[in-house]
Amino acid sequence: QVQLVESGGGLVQAGGSLRLSCAASDSISRINVMGWYRQAPGKQRELVADMTSGGSTNYAASVKGRFTISRDNAKNTVSLQMNSLKPEDTDVYYCRADRLTSRSGYHYTGAYWGQGTQVTVSS
Repeated sequence: QVQLVESGGGLVQAGGSLRLSCAASDSISRINVMGWYRQAPGKQRELVADMTSGGSTNYAASVKGRFTISRDNAKNTVSLQMNSLKPEDTDVYYCRADRLTSRSGYHYTGAYWGQGTQVTVSS
């Protein structure tokens, strides 16, 4: 069973900072790609940032220079440091993991998602 547990959302004023964290269940030994997506009501979920186990990163243009993704491969955790937050960053943020391997060697296909955490930036 794969679980991704997120934490760190909340309410912040524009210009402030928040840090999101996501941890995979202990049964997982390796995750190829971990990242963060966000979704507003009535809109498609969109990539914010992701990172491979080798350290390669992708960022949405709207967050480059403000957000930083980081991972701890040994603990299978991923974090998103969000600085200089803007009201338009208000969304539900979801952790995603792709190409996971369990400690027993089982290779999971498809993407797995966390439950989502609300980020609200007031103007």
